[in-house]
Amino acid sequence: MNNKSFISELSQRLGYTQEDTQKMVNTVIDSFKGGFRSENDVWIPKFGTFEIKKRLERVVTIPSTKKRILVPPKLVLNFKPVASVKEKLKGGGQADE
Repeated sequence: MNNKSFISELSQRLGYTQEDTQKMVNTVIDSFKGGFRSENDVWIPKFGTFEIKKRLERVVTIPSTKKRILVPPKLVLNFKPVASVKEKLKGGGQADE
């Protein structure tokens, strides 16, 4: 699903215009970004938790050249779904509607 179809479907479900729905989605995403900047977890009830994890510095080997390079430490975004979402994904994503 791309952004346009997501906004279209969401606006129909909520009864708002597509423009208002796009503004709401952008507001939610901006608030997520604020939480990530301060390295806080973002928890969405009945969906899951987005958390910032620190990946340590490590040495990797490029298989084709056998050359070893140092990968610097970095922050990565990790998602941990709640149990009900995890079960739906295990079952092939079939909705229980």
